[in-house]
Order: sequence, then C-alpha cells, then structure tokens
Amino acid sequence: MILVTGGTGFIGRALIQYLVAEGREVRTLVRPASESPELPKGVPVEIAISSITDERSLRAALVGVDTVYHLVGGEWLGTSADLQAIEAQGTLNLVNEAKDAGVKRIFYVSHIGADRGSAYAVLKVKGIAEQHIINSGINYTILRSGLVFGPDDHFTTAIARLTRFFPFIFPMPGDGSVMVHPLWVEDLVTCLAWALDNPETVNQVYEVGGPEALPFTEVLQAVMAVTGQSKRLWGVRPSNMRLAGVFLEYLFPNLPLSVYWVDYLAGNRTASLDTIPRVFGLMPRRFVHHLDYLIDTGTSGSRLSKLLRRNRESTS
Repeated sequence: MILVTGGTGFIGRALIQYLVAEGREVRTLVRPASESPELPKGVPVEIAISSITDERSLRAALVGVDTVYHLVGGEWLGTSADLQAIEAQGTLNLVNEAKDAGVKRIFYVSHIGADRGSAYAVLKVKGIAEQHIINSGINYTILRSGLVFGPDDHFTTAIARLTRFFPFIFPMPGDGSVMVHPLWVEDLVTCLAWALDNPETVNQVYEVGGPEALPFTEVLQAVMAVTGQSKRLWGVRPSNMRLAGVFLEYLFPNLPLSVYWVDYLAGNRTASLDTIPRVFGLMPRRFVHHLDYLIDTGTSGSRLSKLLRRNRESTS
C-alpha cells in the first residue's frame, strides 16, 4: 500500500492518477474539512482523514503502508500558513509514525535551493524537512524540483489570471533575469513513480528540472503569449514587492499567487539538465510546448476581479 500526503494538491492528484493507472494500491491523506476533497475523478483511492500534525490519526493512516510519497506543503497558503507546523513538525510527525509502522521508503518533493540555513522561510523549512527524512533511518528519495507547471498549478495559472487583472503593466521582482527551471508535472510524477522500482535512487537527493532553464521574463512572456496578452513588464525591488504582497494577502486572502514566490525568485533555481535523462531515462518536455491549459485561464481574468470584490465586501 502507498500513502500519498498532499494528495488533493496539484502534484498529488497527478501522482495518484499515475500510480493507480499502474495498478498500485493508493491511500491518500486528506485533512478534515467541510468540503469534499479534490481528488482525481473516477480514480479508486482510499481516503484517510488526518491532519499532518495529528500523530494519532497519522498512525492509523499508515497501517499496512510500505511506501510514502510526502507532498504536503503550506507555501501556497501564503503568510497565513504555519510553515513550521506543516512542513517541519508535520514531516517529523510523519517519519516518526512511519518508522513505527514499518514503512520501507519515503519519497519527498522539495525545492531547488532547499537549505535549513536559508534566509527564506519556504526553503528553510524544506531543508529542515529533508533532514528529518534523511535522519529517520527509513530509505528515502528526495527530488528537489524546479518550477512545476501544469493544469491548475500554483504559478503559471496564477500569472495568467494576474496578468489579465493588471491593465497595462505587470510587476515582477527585480529585472526578471533570475533563472528558473520549469518541469512539466507529468514528467515529475513519472520520475517519482519510476524511482519506486529503481534501487539506484534509494537514499539519494536529486535536483530536477525540465530540458531548459529560462529567465523569469521569458516565463512571463510565454504565459502572456498563450493567453493572448501583451503587457509591459515592470521591475520592482524584491523587498518592496514582498512588502506589497504581504499587505495584499492580508486584504485579499484568496489571491492566487503566494508572496513566498517573491522569495523563490530571489536567486537562480536551476538543476543540471541531464539529471532526468541520466537517472530516470526520460526526456522532459519543454515549457513553451505545454501551456495550452492556460488559454481559458487567461480569458477568465474577470474571475479575479470578482474575487477581489468579494474580499472587499466581506471585510467592509
């Protein structure tokens, strides 16, 4: 049995679908909520109701499990998220219970640049979570991923909506020259699934990205091109943009782009181009060739305007 944490997220849904299609038995961790979980439709998967911080419920969710894919993350919730509780302590809870349950292997999706000594909150807690896994005594495989993109992602989809919202210009942190390394979500989950049967990936940490690293300006231009938009890119000092982002998150909690992405873009986030072909035998797909999912997103920018209006009305 495989347990997937974060199975209702963008990467988790894609992974569950892939694993089940391979004939694997999958259980996913779903935190208690009043709404139905967003799981792949028509895909048979067991559900275990538990928060990553609830050790007793985690223990029950791990019964009969031999492999864990740990995908829980809190950065998409913005500054309101308790990253320490979700990412660091949550991972420690998971590995402690997994060890007691006899789990044989843990997979973890981290970020390029993860380091427990990082000055940036997300990269710091990712680094701490990595160390909890490495020190657990359980066999592990950690993939430090570049910018993961695909339908309903947390980055390109948000950019498509936000570029529609801004009428003439689009603000970006710095001059846009920072390099990012987009990775198609299906390529990431393929690597995760294939690694399960590859003993050479045991107790390894890999930094992975697509076939090309791109300046952030090119990412923005590609998104605008596929959504039929043309905006002037306006460079803003990262510290000012982060401050503005925190303020906007306070006013509009449902903004589609987390302020933590300003931190992510504070430096180059690239991996070796040959890691995926060499280790996983897969040729990853190019960013500009797989953005069709954004076409409708870009034209629905008015949804963001309605969202912001609802936020204003709810706080007035």
